[in-house]
Amino acid sequence: MTQKTWGGRFSEAPSQIAQEFNASWRFDQRLALVDIEASLAHAAMLAQQGILSADEEAQIRKGLLAVQQEILDGSFLWREELEDVHMNLEARLTEMVGPVGGKLHTARSRNDQVCTDLRLWIRRELTATLGELKTLRKVLVEEAEKYTDPPLVLPGYTHMQRAMPVLLSHWFLAYYEMISRDASRIEDALNRLNESPLGAAALAGTGFPIDRHATAQTLGFTRPMRNSMDAVGSRDFVLEVLSALTIGQITLSRVAEEIILYTTLEYGFAALPDAFSTGSSIMPQKKNADHAELIRGKAGRVLGSFVTIATLTKGLPLTYNKDLQEDKEPLFDACDTYRASVKLLAAMLPSLRWNPEAMFKAAESGFSLATELADYLAERGLPFREAHHVVGRIVKYCLDNDKELRNLDLSELEGFHPLFGQDALQLTRLETAIHRRRSYGGTAPEAVREAVKVAKSEVD
Repeated sequence: MTQKTWGGRFSEAPSQIAQEFNASWRFDQRLALVDIEASLAHAAMLAQQGILSADEEAQIRKGLLAVQQEILDGSFLWREELEDVHMNLEARLTEMVGPVGGKLHTARSRNDQVCTDLRLWIRRELTATLGELKTLRKVLVEEAEKYTDPPLVLPGYTHMQRAMPVLLSHWFLAYYEMISRDASRIEDALNRLNESPLGAAALAGTGFPIDRHATAQTLGFTRPMRNSMDAVGSRDFVLEVLSALTIGQITLSRVAEEIILYTTLEYGFAALPDAFSTGSSIMPQKKNADHAELIRGKAGRVLGSFVTIATLTKGLPLTYNKDLQEDKEPLFDACDTYRASVKLLAAMLPSLRWNPEAMFKAAESGFSLATELADYLAERGLPFREAHHVVGRIVKYCLDNDKELRNLDLSELEGFHPLFGQDALQLTRLETAIHRRRSYGGTAPEAVREAVKVAKSEVD
């Protein structure tokens, strides 16, 4: 038995173990449709250049479309001995159209073929992901707008301690900004990877009179890659995509973390419906935010994909090495994970039931309005550092006497500094103090309403 290989120099049958270890068709079959898309463009170019006859190109085209239909309807038979998606598709094409099928591989190699397929697949996948992100961004804006009238107040935190009150709408818009940047990073990665490796062949180009600009244009690339060695030997585009997805998953993890915290009994700011929570196997009272916890946990999984490819490529010499077969599974998994997390969060956020009373009480307590009193003194000419110390003494006084700021009267405030007037008492009330934070990007209701308008215009 003679092994079928491209070089034709082997006479010994392959080891079954080695054959199974070497095969990639189980995961790279996800590239089947884009492989056919690239092959159709390549065949058309070969005919345009006179390398294939018009009849040969027509036969190949008809055969490729028939193979495509088998892929779509699930009847395609994958064969272990053919190793990968490319060999499987070409073998089936040749079965259908005869020896002319072998001419399709003229002026290309599996090296440039797989790089082209991978860029096409990423482009298609991430375009769909950007659509999912736009849906999530719209949800964030809609939720922000929903809670502007009347405005719901949430305690803002630093160091996991109550710091200053913010509007719940402001919280939603904070994540809107972060996720918008995540989408922008994906767009940047898409723009940079949108170059065609097709025609770089194994690593040095080809002697056939091909037109790489034609295939690049047909496939929607901005241009052919300028260096054939770079075209087949680089995977920085995969790394950049995984970097963007990792940052994006970390953002989703942060949203999920706050959902987990806010829906605990300890916080009590929100409740999850049954559709987005699970129970305990032995504790009937439990209602767990498992889905949010999974989003949080999957950040490590996506980061792991990035680390895998970084480790894979860090020491590879130019150009193609078989190690690069390992680039696909981490990429596919990260894309699947991130996209599923985005879709889940977009469905979960509108289902949260917020508790305005618990949020207001938490936002008003814990001396969260102390900075307002310090600003009051600074506005009347006292250096802010001195004002800071004055209010610090007020907070200590309240702690010693089991009081909140809102329980103080004017005489108590005047005892700490004569600049305090009657109007200072309003700043110890959350419903009046929140309106002071009206600087651009601030949390005052009017500032937040304006931010909602801008965000709506961006997503609509």
